[in-house]
Amino acid sequence: MAAITPAYDRSLTEKEKHDELQRKGSGVLGGTSSEEGDVRPTNYDFEQQKLAEGEAAFHSLGWKRLTIVLIVTAVALGSLSLPHAFASLGMVGGVITSVGVGLLAMYCSYVVGQMKIKYPEIAHYTDAGYMMFGKWGGAVITFMFVMQLVFTTGSHVLTGAIMFNNLTDDGACTIVFAVVSGILLFLLAIPPTFSEMAILGYIDFVSILGAILITIIATAVTNGKEPGGLAAVNWSAWPKEDLSLSEAVIAITNIMFAYSYALCQFSFMDEMHTPKDFDKAIWTLGSFEIVLYTLTGALIYAFVGQDVRAPALLSAGPTMAKVAFGVALPVIFISGSINTVVLARYLHQRVYKDSVIRYVNTKMGWITWIAFDAGITLFAWVIAEAIPFFSPLLALCGALFITAFTFYLPGIMWFMFIKEGRWTPWNMLLAAINIFAIGVGVGVLGLGTYAAVEDIKLRYDNGSVGTPFSCAPIG
Repeated sequence: MAAITPAYDRSLTEKEKHDELQRKGSGVLGGTSSEEGDVRPTNYDFEQQKLAEGEAAFHSLGWKRLTIVLIVTAVALGSLSLPHAFASLGMVGGVITSVGVGLLAMYCSYVVGQMKIKYPEIAHYTDAGYMMFGKWGGAVITFMFVMQLVFTTGSHVLTGAIMFNNLTDDGACTIVFAVVSGILLFLLAIPPTFSEMAILGYIDFVSILGAILITIIATAVTNGKEPGGLAAVNWSAWPKEDLSLSEAVIAITNIMFAYSYALCQFSFMDEMHTPKDFDKAIWTLGSFEIVLYTLTGALIYAFVGQDVRAPALLSAGPTMAKVAFGVALPVIFISGSINTVVLARYLHQRVYKDSVIRYVNTKMGWITWIAFDAGITLFAWVIAEAIPFFSPLLALCGALFITAFTFYLPGIMWFMFIKEGRWTPWNMLLAAINIFAIGVGVGVLGLGTYAAVEDIKLRYDNGSVGTPFSCAPIG
């Protein structure tokens, strides 16, 4: 088992620096002499002040704000794709999948939290990767971590462009709207602490609830006016006829990806002032998601039926779709920007792990932080615009990466690091749950990859693949 390389050392480097300054005296940084004749380097005092301020700012997250930033990560406009998944799986299959996956994701997230408590030096998921699999395995986990965050940010660039296209009736070139989306994502990612991002998270929370509520009410009212009313809606308790394996897998993975918040959990918990309170956030978030997702999927599917669109707000009628998109605007950009913050934090801490610059409370700290923020956003924007089949590629990355971070890696963590004591009945039960989590993750990894590749192939076969940097509206 490879030892972990800590993300950064919060005290040792500064102590060594202090000892060095004491030895060298005023000849190093310059200082002022006290009456006793000893030298106090002023630059050192300034640095110590900034270190203390940085430690306080970067360890101010409580469990309630942790819940909010996890909601920002997990609950976005993708939740309105769940009714379409219910249309494929049927009402019974959709409810069972939503509740079951939610409970499993909640448990796996709890394992991630246990890992952080037991090994507090883990600052990001990448550190756990090095602990689990050594140098090369850790490098693979790091690549997956970085690419998933970049691709998720890119997906919000395109979602923002779709939203602006819808609100303006395709009033401008899609690239213009994508640029506007990128700028908004960049600006909202400037706050460097997750405690600050949680403040934006409250807006995000109200926004997504509003968009979902508007969609539910609008679809109920619209379809209630049709001949026969809601009783005539063609929803079914069972999977739709002629459901293909690819369609079923895509429906299941859409539900699974809606619960994918474990990717950023280590990063969030590293900022907590009382990390042991993480479980309160996990149970609150998990319960909220299960109720929200299951009701959203079931109600909208029951109101619209088999023809429900993804996202479901497009089924609310042209006018109400615009209203819902407008209300959901903060969700698109706040939920997207937090991915940039997580990745920027990871890279910034790596580059400046031995410097006060890592705390982003000095001039150089802010310059470098904004540079990382801008660079990540630009990279995500270019990828999203340059790849003509970005959406199915995002689904492919989700199958390859999200299944790992959310399900089978936590299951492996339990066996490697969390299990303690003999094989008691309780440990055997937990082992069975973790084996199930590993099996689910690996199974969806294989089937989800197959479905995503088939989707890409189908798009090429029917000529629906777009062109890079196109002005055409995104379908």
